[in-house]
Amino acid sequence: MLQEMRKYTKSWIANIFLGLLTLSFVSWGVGDILRGRVDTAVAKVGGTSIEEVMFRRDYSNLLRQAGQERGKALSSEEARREGLGNSLLEQDISQTALDNVVQKLGLTASDTTVTAEIQRIPAFAGLTGQFDRATFQQALQRIGYNEQGFIERMRADLSRNQLMLALEGGFEVPPGYARMLFSYFTEVRAADYIVIDAKTLGPIAAPADAVLAAYVKAHPNSFSTPEYRDVTFAWIGPDDVAPSIAVGDDQIKAAYDNNISQYVIPEKRELEQIRFKTQAEAEAASAKLKAGTAYEQVAAANGGKPEEIGELVADDLDPAQAKVVFALPQNGVSPPLKAASGQWVLFRVVKITPGVTKSLDQARNEIKAGLIQELAQSKLTEITNAYIDASSKGLPLAEAAKQVGMHSMRISAMDANGLAPDGSKTTAPDDADFRSMVFRAEPGEEGDPQPSKTGIYYVISVNGSTPPKLRPLDQVRDQALAAWTAEQRAILLKKRAQEFAAEANRTHSLEAIAKAIGAKIAASPALNHSSSDEVFSASLVSALFQAKPGEAVAGPKGKSGDWVVAQVTGILHPPLPLNSPGFRSALDQISQSVAGGVTESYVADERAKQGVTYNAKLLNSVVGSEGS
Repeated sequence: MLQEMRKYTKSWIANIFLGLLTLSFVSWGVGDILRGRVDTAVAKVGGTSIEEVMFRRDYSNLLRQAGQERGKALSSEEARREGLGNSLLEQDISQTALDNVVQKLGLTASDTTVTAEIQRIPAFAGLTGQFDRATFQQALQRIGYNEQGFIERMRADLSRNQLMLALEGGFEVPPGYARMLFSYFTEVRAADYIVIDAKTLGPIAAPADAVLAAYVKAHPNSFSTPEYRDVTFAWIGPDDVAPSIAVGDDQIKAAYDNNISQYVIPEKRELEQIRFKTQAEAEAASAKLKAGTAYEQVAAANGGKPEEIGELVADDLDPAQAKVVFALPQNGVSPPLKAASGQWVLFRVVKITPGVTKSLDQARNEIKAGLIQELAQSKLTEITNAYIDASSKGLPLAEAAKQVGMHSMRISAMDANGLAPDGSKTTAPDDADFRSMVFRAEPGEEGDPQPSKTGIYYVISVNGSTPPKLRPLDQVRDQALAAWTAEQRAILLKKRAQEFAAEANRTHSLEAIAKAIGAKIAASPALNHSSSDEVFSASLVSALFQAKPGEAVAGPKGKSGDWVVAQVTGILHPPLPLNSPGFRSALDQISQSVAGGVTESYVADERAKQGVTYNAKLLNSVVGSEGS
């Protein structure tokens, strides 16, 4: 949770600008406040409120940021499953607890410090690479902050940094602790080994029926019939309502005009630049380029590397610059151009992404399908609401469904896979969400309409259930015999391997054992704590690293079911590289991790001391049922 607090300004607030997120202001929930709700805090820490309107804004930004990082929009359901809302609130609570301590101690950040920190945020830089006020204000608007609110947020972050620096600054783990960790993580071991497989056991005699029957009884989950449920359900989906939805040409044109940026995409160019203080310097550099000097060499002679500007459209540049730059071929370099800052610039076109224009006629079918889908969803909402109204008046499921235009059906017995008791497929929808709804429902209760991932809404009413029943031995004899034999083989292999390891420790050798079972002694590769392959399973490696020099241990072989007896033949501890940059870097990382643990413990203590209260109702209004 606190890792985000240690980035850049110890808050995600600055990092959010890496994506320059778009915020829908209508989702702020301001109307709720104007309607006079008394408690507007989703949580309180020591009397300090975390306001719903602020939390809603930050949660919207977080969803968009997560969507950008994954390359696809994140649905509310996905966010609830991943607990993003709760994670954000817990982070806010921890920050607020620290902010309360900061206020009590009188820590603050000066206007000069806050201004300098804001001006260093890359997202606020203009084309010259310097802070640009217009860009700053546009960026704030996109994520729902006014200027004063953002400044105060940055001041709080910087003030909090002072407290965290006092807790973590300069911390370094003791040398003895570092030596112990280095010795542990870098230790290397070697071993000789033999494989103990099923051939060393011989055949396993079949058990008596009484033994097999007891085995079946002891493993009911493997040898019982599944639970069957008698279910009545109603359903309706987009395909049911789409044919009745008409979309006119005027609606299609309006949708095209309102989303023109999706259909008319301007040409983009990825640019680099070299900046010069004077026109004479820029013209001299341009002459060198024309004479064959590489762009990178010209930049180096100017004291640096070409600056990456990123991908721009023509409107992102001054009209005069755009006219020149967007006429260049790929890898072409512009003549000296004057920037708004007064400097002179040589642009180079690194990449060209051609523009795309899709006419209204070309986009018509796509837009029509999207509008029908949108209107169908609205229609489904109306129908399911009508069903709830009909059901609340006492109508049985099938009658309420018929009244509002939903389908209904009853299946007398289905298991969690949608199969009947004879193993055949039932008429249940081939929909995992539907089956999950049936087996989550409480028998005797009728739920409200619920959507599945396919867009179909289901109403479930479980009339009754048949619990699992242990099958007679005659029905599962072959399956039970195979499972019992496999279990016995595993038990005997483990016992035999442990006996062989004990024998090897008595004789200090694997040779007699290998000769007795016809196995070959093999040498391991170099093993470390994280080694794991087809022979050396994680548990076998762990046993080897706990063994003394020359000691033999037994452990499972990979995932094969066989066992291995291995004898430690060598232990190596590399020398401690005290002066190595790599060791210093690792030591710093360990120290930071331990220091972070100190901060987390401090925050947990402050949260407990100050007291935290939650408003589940308001939290749910923002993030859904996750907040409960």
